[in-house]
Amino acid sequence: MKVIEHLQNASRPLISFEIIPPMRGGNLQKLMKLVEDLAEHRPPFIDITSHAAEVVFEETRGGYQRRIKRKRPGTLGVCALIQNKYGIDAVPHVLCQGFTRQETEDFLIELRYLGIDNVLAIRGDDSGYVKELKEGRTRNVHASDLVAQIARMNRGDYLEDLLDADPTNFCVGVAGYPEKHFEAPNIHTDIRWVKKKVEAGAEYVVTQMFFNNEHYFRFVDECRAAGIDVPIIPGIKLLTTPRHLTSIPRTFHCEIPEALADEIAKAPDGKVRPVGVEWGLMQARELLDKGVPSVHFYVMSSSKAINELLAQLDV
Repeated sequence: MKVIEHLQNASRPLISFEIIPPMRGGNLQKLMKLVEDLAEHRPPFIDITSHAAEVVFEETRGGYQRRIKRKRPGTLGVCALIQNKYGIDAVPHVLCQGFTRQETEDFLIELRYLGIDNVLAIRGDDSGYVKELKEGRTRNVHASDLVAQIARMNRGDYLEDLLDADPTNFCVGVAGYPEKHFEAPNIHTDIRWVKKKVEAGAEYVVTQMFFNNEHYFRFVDECRAAGIDVPIIPGIKLLTTPRHLTSIPRTFHCEIPEALADEIAKAPDGKVRPVGVEWGLMQARELLDKGVPSVHFYVMSSSKAINELLAQLDV
């Protein structure tokens, strides 16, 4: 079932998750244990991140060598396992960064053959690697370009002129940034980009993580004022380690409120997770009280914190 159909048919607020594939050569059984834990909460869908190749420098006898590699392949296989083994709709992330439009079309065709009807279309972060375009291949520069490509495939319009081409039927989600994308000059410009993605064919928005609900409410109000009327799902991340105080602002360009940062900084060893769970619980309760259609949790690789939160959240 499509994400938009889950939202339209829901008789209660929905809870969904986002996870990350294992590192190259990593343990798939650990990931499957995570999915089994999350399945206990009956999520209608689970997002699986995708990762482009990136530049790495490895030390050798001859000095450092520059290599291009994907650290986390496997999005397609993880999606197939989740959807076919656990009966949960999988939402793979599809990237502009690091992939040609031809590779994207092939990936989407494989998803369709697996019966996967949902994708999240995002530009992707700059990994330091720009794929060389050969033999007339092209790339999507912006997420709106990627959404437009998927929308054309939904109309049976492929990159090649194919006779009697069978249209795809993807439900397309996109990202939104309550505190604006770090490359945008201001929030209003950023919202115009969100609107462009919706006009290209996106059917819902999932927000970047935030720790102050006022950012989300203001973002939704400004999106509605701009004419964006698709569902906007809030994304929440639970802080579980002191490292998050620096790594999350640096990586995701979002603010951690002073009260939360102070609590985590004062928490003794082993007591940070309860602080993060309590803050996330407060956020989720307020969001649900205000009538959000769904709450999306950035779980990534461990279910401990989210299990503790959902044990206290009445949905």
